[in-house]
This record gives sequence, structure tokens and C-alpha cells, in this order.
Amino acid sequence: MASRDPRWVLKDRPSTTLIIGLVLTGICALISFSFDVLNGEPVQFFIALALALAPVPLLLAAVLALDRMEPEPRSNLIFAFAWGAGVAVLVAGVINSLNLHYFMDTVKLSQDSARNIAATFGAPVVEETMKGLVLLGLLRFRRAELDGPTDGVIYASMVGLGFAMSENVSYYLAALSTSGVKGLAVTVVLRGILSPLAHPLFSSMIGVAVAYAAQRGSERVFLILAGWSGAMILHGLWNGLASYGGFPGLVVAYLTLLVVLVVLIGVVFRDRRRIVALIQRYLPAYEPTKLVNEADIFMLSAFSRRRQARQWAKAYGGKRGLRAMADYQLAATELGLLHERAARHMVDEQTFHEEQRALLECMSTARGQFPVPPGHARSVAGGTPPPGYAPGAPG
Repeated sequence: MASRDPRWVLKDRPSTTLIIGLVLTGICALISFSFDVLNGEPVQFFIALALALAPVPLLLAAVLALDRMEPEPRSNLIFAFAWGAGVAVLVAGVINSLNLHYFMDTVKLSQDSARNIAATFGAPVVEETMKGLVLLGLLRFRRAELDGPTDGVIYASMVGLGFAMSENVSYYLAALSTSGVKGLAVTVVLRGILSPLAHPLFSSMIGVAVAYAAQRGSERVFLILAGWSGAMILHGLWNGLASYGGFPGLVVAYLTLLVVLVVLIGVVFRDRRRIVALIQRYLPAYEPTKLVNEADIFMLSAFSRRRQARQWAKAYGGKRGLRAMADYQLAATELGLLHERAARHMVDEQTFHEEQRALLECMSTARGQFPVPPGHARSVAGGTPPPGYAPGAPG
């Protein structure tokens, strides 16, 4: 038996390091916003801040919708978003400003030319590097959380959304100060409505590369450099087309992002099939424990059937039944991923057995709390799934 609550494998307990990190990122965000306040009127700043915050809940929901099969720890997601909104924006803003002044004061370029060059060739390197650092941190200190490219996309999108939110405050404030309401409206449409996923898509190049690197003992440096280069090239292409291409350039830039988005969605769906295959490969060996059977594996192998099972659990067991089913599904999925990490030598034997035991205890506890519909107690005890639990399942 485990010597501690087996739910430690599912719980998300904030560490001291996380708390310190959040404090530092919060301070950086406040400093960045302070610069924005100094560059404009307080009322204008709060208008810009409100417009930058408005789409964030919807965008976060869209990103987290990809993270349903094996949800990432909330603390990691919060830190990634905070890093993008605080540290990454502040450092990138300072370096980008220095680059701009270098081109204007030393190279003697006009303000417009200096802005275009800095945006096309300087900003992508600086901004993608700052956003990518948090992904490298995950690879170094939270490697076990990077179970596949979906995780890389999720974390990269979170840091990208945080960065875009803070950056949009500056853009909206500048547009309102220089061009009034009309300029602000155009900027909000271009940045907040037509391209809200630009930064997440750029960073996802690094996220996917880091996730693949986490699963490999060799070629890590090559994979990371390839992803980093892809992010900077895509970012530079976007800025360059917007700076030099006029309206046709914007059209090409948006089409390019659309292609990248479609490819990433394909990567995520392929990763889901991989996780399903892991469940179908490793969980049948646990059938003798009575914690899993053919009907459970059938239920766990599709989002629609998982949702149906949660609805069934809620209908017969209320919130307690829903929580039990959600815990069971997560623990079973983590068990399959644990076996894959062991096969890739990402965990040692002791860690594998400790986590395996804890996950099995979680499944046992959750299964013991499954509701039993009236009249089906005998069939459920015999291993037959109750009606509505997994429609169409074998047996």
C-alpha cells in the first residue's frame, strides 16, 4: 500500500518555487503595465487593458479544449501564461526598444524603416526566445509532464496568449493615443479578432519540438533548434509581410497562419490516437485486478464515450459520481502514459512502481464510488456494465 494519499499523482499542489515564480512574473507584469500607463493617460490605459482582456477567456477555453484527455497541472498552465504576460513581455519590450533606438540613432534610419527592420528581424528572435525559455524549463524540470506534442502545443499556447494579452495593451494604447477611436478600432480588429492566435501559433513550433525532445534521449538539441528556428521564421514572416507587403502581404500572412493552425490540429488529433492506442495496449493486462475490463477500455477510447460515461455517472450519482468517473478516466489514461514513459526509459523502476501503485489505488477508490442503478447491482457485481455506462461496449 502507498504510504500517502494516492491522489498525489492527480493533485496539483503549488510548490514554493511556483509561488516565487508567480510573484516574480506578477512584478514584471506590473512594471510592464507601468510603462504603458506612463506612455498614455490612465483612462486610456484601462480602456486598452479591458479590450486586451476581453477575448482571453474565450481563447483560453479554446486552448484548454485540446487538453481534455490528459489535463495538464493547473499550476504549470498558470505559470506559463504568467511568464508570457510578465517576464517575456517586459524583457522583450526592453530589448526591442534598444534595437529600435540602435537602428535610429546609430544606423541613422528613419523611424518607419527602423520599426520595420526591428519588427521583421529583431523582434522574432527576442520574443520567441523569451517565450521559449519557459518551455525549456518544463523540459528540464517537468519533463514527465510533456507526454506528447499536444502538451507542447498547450504550454506554448498558454505562454503565447499571456504574451499577446500584455503586448496588445501597448498596441491598443498607442493606437488610441495617436489615431483616436478609429485607429483603436482597426488595431483591435487586426490583433484581437483576426489574429488572436498568432503568438500561440509561433510558440507552438517550439512547444512541439520540446515535447518530441522530451521523449527522445538523442537529437534533442537538433529538435529544439529546429522548432526555435521555425517559430522565429514564422514570426518574422508574419511581421515582414505586415510591414512591407501591404494588404496582399496581410492576406498571405493570414493564410500562412491558417495552414499552420490546420497542421497543428492534425498533430493534436494524431496524438490523441496515440494515447488511445496506449490505453488499448497496456490496460488489458490489468483486467485480472477487476479495476478495468473490455467495457472500460471501450469507454476510455473515445471522447464521446468518455463524456457519455460522465453524464451517466452524474445522472445516477450526482457530483460525487461525476468526480469518481472523471478521476477514474484520468488515472486510467495516466497509467497508459506511465507505461510509455517507462518504455522510453523516462522513469526509473522505483518511480514506475510507486506511480503505478498510486494510480491503481486511485482507480480502485474511484470505481468503488461509481453509482449502481437500481435493479442492476447483481449484473454490475458480475462485471456487466450497467445500461448507459458504455453503450456498444463488448460483453
